[in-house]
Amino acid sequence: MLLLRRFEEKAGQLYGMQKIRGFCHLYIGQEAVAAGTMTAIRDDDNIITAYRDHGLAIAKGMSPNECMAELFGKATGCSKGKGGSMHFFSKEKRFFGGHGIVGGQIGLGAGIAFSDQYLNNDRVTLCFFGDGAARQGLLHETFNMAVLWQLPVVFICENNHYAMGTSVARTSKVLDIYRMADSYDMPADSVDGMQCEAVHEAIERAVKRAREKGGPTFLEIKTYRYRGHSMSDPAKYRTKEELEEYKEKDPINQVLKTIMSNQWATEKEIEAINEKIRNIVEESVQFAEESPYPNIDELYKDIYMQEDYPYITD
Repeated sequence: MLLLRRFEEKAGQLYGMQKIRGFCHLYIGQEAVAAGTMTAIRDDDNIITAYRDHGLAIAKGMSPNECMAELFGKATGCSKGKGGSMHFFSKEKRFFGGHGIVGGQIGLGAGIAFSDQYLNNDRVTLCFFGDGAARQGLLHETFNMAVLWQLPVVFICENNHYAMGTSVARTSKVLDIYRMADSYDMPADSVDGMQCEAVHEAIERAVKRAREKGGPTFLEIKTYRYRGHSMSDPAKYRTKEELEEYKEKDPINQVLKTIMSNQWATEKEIEAINEKIRNIVEESVQFAEESPYPNIDELYKDIYMQEDYPYITD
């Protein structure tokens, strides 16, 4: 969680310096969701998410170096510098994006799960989306099909309360988003997303159900982002008091209190972790700075599978 926090803080700083351009959606405040998820799944399980993807990507095992290089638009980035902040991808780590279309990954997540079911392996797909995407029509079509076919997929709404900038209360009379699963007889639950332990337990139950051919689950994980929707959002739609209230529940501080109260680590050991993380993040920046930009001949690569596609012209 500390790595995700420090990486995102550095990304925000570099964006202000115009080292990172385009869109940039930070995960600060939501780290417990990523941490609790990864301890409850296998390395070969699949993850697909929306464009607030840095935290989940690094938690899934993608290196800070390749992620920072992608933010810089460099050839050494996880998407060869052509995806940027919103389109992280790693076939090796089974992290299938970063998707810019709101809710677009929901149908794709079910499709990945269908593929694993068809191949008769026991992988599980975790499909993340935000509270704004929960209003997309594709969600309902996908939920219906996933339950009907008993797909091994866990749908996870990271409810940070504001979508782009509109509160959940202004978009629906149903404030408990997880209840949307009732229409499809899909198991569902609400989870405290500020506690990684609660996230772990909920994900573990859902993944076990999916792996044992019990079908999909819908989890609404209630969390909070400290920054705006993106770097261009001043977040004037919420009060400073509300922000401070959530910062008192900071997931990293909660874990730190648990560690210290149980004497699982000394202050010296915690400081060593802090120093280690600082070095990892600084190394990722140096790696990105020193990496080359993509060559011009990369422009049309990774778009069409057919190598001699006839409609590409100079």
